[in-house]
Amino acid sequence: MIFGDERLTFTALLQRARGLARALLAAGVGKGTKVALLLGNRPEFVVATFGIALAGGVVVPISTLAEAEERYHILNHSDAALLIVQDRLSSHAYVEALAADHPGVVKARPGCITDATFPFLRRIIAIGVDAPEPSAIQPWDEFLSAGAVIGDELVDATAAEVYPSDDAMIVYTSGTTALPKAVLHTHQSVTVQLWRWAQELELTTEDRVWSVFPLFWTAGFAFVLGGALASGAALIMQETFDAGAALAAFEREKVTTVHSFDHTDALLAAHPDASRRDLSALRNLRQNSALRAASNAPPSSWDVRAGYGLSETFTLATALPRHAPLELRQASHGLPLPGMRVRIVEPDGVSPVSPGSIGEITVKGISMMRGYYKSVPEDCFDDDGWFHTRDAGYLDADGFLHWTGRMSGLIKTAGANVSPVEVENKVADLGLLGTVAVVGVPHPTLGEAVVLCGVPREGVDPSPADVITSLRGSLASYKVPRRVLLFSHGDFVRTDNEKVRLAEIRRLAAARIVASDEDQQWIAFLRGPTR
Repeated sequence: MIFGDERLTFTALLQRARGLARALLAAGVGKGTKVALLLGNRPEFVVATFGIALAGGVVVPISTLAEAEERYHILNHSDAALLIVQDRLSSHAYVEALAADHPGVVKARPGCITDATFPFLRRIIAIGVDAPEPSAIQPWDEFLSAGAVIGDELVDATAAEVYPSDDAMIVYTSGTTALPKAVLHTHQSVTVQLWRWAQELELTTEDRVWSVFPLFWTAGFAFVLGGALASGAALIMQETFDAGAALAAFEREKVTTVHSFDHTDALLAAHPDASRRDLSALRNLRQNSALRAASNAPPSSWDVRAGYGLSETFTLATALPRHAPLELRQASHGLPLPGMRVRIVEPDGVSPVSPGSIGEITVKGISMMRGYYKSVPEDCFDDDGWFHTRDAGYLDADGFLHWTGRMSGLIKTAGANVSPVEVENKVADLGLLGTVAVVGVPHPTLGEAVVLCGVPREGVDPSPADVITSLRGSLASYKVPRRVLLFSHGDFVRTDNEKVRLAEIRRLAAARIVASDEDQQWIAFLRGPTR
């Protein structure tokens, strides 16, 4: 691992993870104890994750993009007993915000937090913070030092009692409801996927991987971290995306493999340093990456788009390896992976459909979640154990999966899921708009852009800028609408029970964007033959 001037070998990573396990055991962490992580892409995230696993605990990653309300919900809902947090990242001051919002939590002594807001929270460990006076916040180095009383024998013993069937991680992911879903995974489902990605990507010990994917997402953890660690490749990490700094790292570290989004690829390609830096080591770029031409990377059919998965399956459920013909990878989402099963059913959720017929995608298998935390199994799976994805697709005669869209209103923008309900609830709190509909409009680099369509309340005359400004700070940046479009009440086509028709709203939004003459690339994309 490479993080700025810090460089960790595999041996050093293991030693540091064991050191954290000792500190956790000294602090009273036991089998199943929830430990929350509010950390960026830095070595401590990886050290903490594996250290918690060695101690028998359950990792609860918290999105560094989340605003305070969502962070506190996760901390409470997960029953986290410990929080490991960094002081600041980008515009967020996590420790300062916690002290301001919940002073009773911070003023307690370490191990003695008694605040009903977070009934199970007992200790906060902070990176980049000194604690000049007694508080519940314990500096990272001080916390690690307290683990010296624990011997290697106890770490070995706790690790030996961690079984594949034990709970390992709770991943919070946006769904079709306002609050994020808590996806509970076992060690089996997580570990299988770490090794799976090493096989799918076909990386070697000579590869050097850079990515913009955050580690708190299953994609970042399994696809990026797992793919690198399980294959013996080096992982170059940066906490925040900066195109110039990334290109400098590509040259300095001789990066071979880049995992990026369309919009960050575009920013890398457009940066002046893209043509000035020596990027000759690059060999694994997505087939359609904008960086490919800008960097003069050698021709390659390397691509990882031929796959389908969810947070509930800890990424891939179906896939094709990177060496499969490009034409095949572009034509389908691959075959069910070993240990996974895929079935397509009618909208009634029961009747299977014939090959080639579109229905709902259902999955089950070795990497499937245990369930949603604090939910009973019947709320997650049907009577036969199938998970209903609410995604539409079909299986062809050869068994290849073809994903055709989402049956729910979930928006996927720049690789992240956005719940329209969450955004609509925040808009309602502003009191500026009456009828509100948040939809995903196809976008050339984001996949879908979050677009808010609303009717102003009577007597209120907000501007789109007013709405966007008011939403910043209460929503993660990727959830803030890229465009706010204001309509009159009669513009919205409604059902008999006065619900707006989302398909029509999406069409109106696209037409308004095309007519605006504000974003020519987006307009050209929406005017394309497939739109």
